[in-house]
Amino acid sequence: MTQFEAKFPKNFYWGGATAANQIEGGFDEGGKGLSAADFVEYIPKDQRTKDNAMEITSEQIRKALSGESTARYPKREGIDFYHHYKEDIALLAEMGFTAFRLSIHWARIFPNGYDEEPNEAGLQFYDNVFAELKKYNIEPIVTLSHYETPYGLTEKYNGWVGREVIDHFVHYAETVFTRYKDKVQYWISFNEINMITISPFTGGGVISDKEANSMQARYQGLHHQFVASSLATKKLHEIIPDGKMGCMLARMSHYPNTPNPADVIKAQKDNQENLFFTDVHVRGEYPKYMDRFFIENNIEIIKATGDDEILMQHPVDYITISYYMSMLSSASPEGERTEGNLMNSLKNPYLEASEWGWQIDPIGLRVVLNEMYDRYQVPIFMVENGLGAYDKVEEDGSIHDHYRIDYLRKHIEQMKEAVGDGVELMGYLAWGPIDLVSMSTSEMSKRYGFIYVDKDDEGNGSLERSRKDSFYWYKKAIESNGEVL
Repeated sequence: MTQFEAKFPKNFYWGGATAANQIEGGFDEGGKGLSAADFVEYIPKDQRTKDNAMEITSEQIRKALSGESTARYPKREGIDFYHHYKEDIALLAEMGFTAFRLSIHWARIFPNGYDEEPNEAGLQFYDNVFAELKKYNIEPIVTLSHYETPYGLTEKYNGWVGREVIDHFVHYAETVFTRYKDKVQYWISFNEINMITISPFTGGGVISDKEANSMQARYQGLHHQFVASSLATKKLHEIIPDGKMGCMLARMSHYPNTPNPADVIKAQKDNQENLFFTDVHVRGEYPKYMDRFFIENNIEIIKATGDDEILMQHPVDYITISYYMSMLSSASPEGERTEGNLMNSLKNPYLEASEWGWQIDPIGLRVVLNEMYDRYQVPIFMVENGLGAYDKVEEDGSIHDHYRIDYLRKHIEQMKEAVGDGVELMGYLAWGPIDLVSMSTSEMSKRYGFIYVDKDDEGNGSLERSRKDSFYWYKKAIESNGEVL
């Protein structure tokens, strides 16, 4: 039998991914307004529980606005990309990046979210960032909404629960499409759109304690995001004819815990509930299997006349996913569980786990890519994957992060196998190419980057950037188009 050798295509994008709220800082500079991320408190690991990981209460908001709170809000500071973007992009270019995913901070363009006129200083900032990327021939992949719902929309409508937010989002999208039509071709509407059903404040600026039926609010807000994404896709194709709109899913792949058919059907249901989001985005309609889910959870999606037609007429052009782990499904909740935040699961005895309890499953990435391409037959872009870990700075300043290299190598190898299987894969963007504030825990010590940023969990440090061993490894991986790993 002939030995088959999988290879990445020549036009494959290599790079990294970030979010404005985790890197920019400058939360009160250049006319920027407050966003959901600006209210996320840092909670030390020994005080953290599942209940306070990312959700915000009305009382926390009140204390933050009144000045009563003594909490730290690390996402207000980020890593000061706002002032360091030239230095940071130069480092990405040194690694050989051909693509860089970033988000536009909605509240930097429309400080309240519902403003009629955009903030010119905010628009100019991204003009400058895109100019710097072009200087190095790095393709920007731009997310419109990455957990950055303007607080003004939370205050006025309780975030995406209010249908009015659709029009404000489309106005925002049209504004940036028009401004950057010659600078950005690839867009993503909502980062990990399934997050609004897991953490509604993070994913949609929704304060749950204001809602009588939290589940209803989550899925109603999600419906508004679906419609907004489709309308933004329509605008994109009108303003940038060769522009491409992608959706974004946090892929939470489930295996049955045992061959017991009860576990198999549970895994099937769990996978359906995760793929529901891409089903709507790509196929343009709600799948029938969600009818039962909505009935059993007392959810009734309120649609306006024409919503179904909007979804069907304006599907996305490509799919983007984040992939960090796989999970187990069981008809019985008993058994040892992982510690992974938000994505807690039964422990898989065949897998290792990160220091934060996230189960490491490279082969699972190949499974996911094959299953999703079989399901949709549209291009897939890997726009998040990486290892959060503690890094030690040696006396000479070096950082030997062999564990990160090992993690990325194994995932890239499996991604290459998926390409060999026939998956149309556009590129690979490692999460957090430069250390940033953790989305889920607001820590700095949970580091993902190839580039180290001198800042600790308490906000202390010089912000000096330095190269880890993985920086040089990834540079070689990119130079060889994934052949030298």
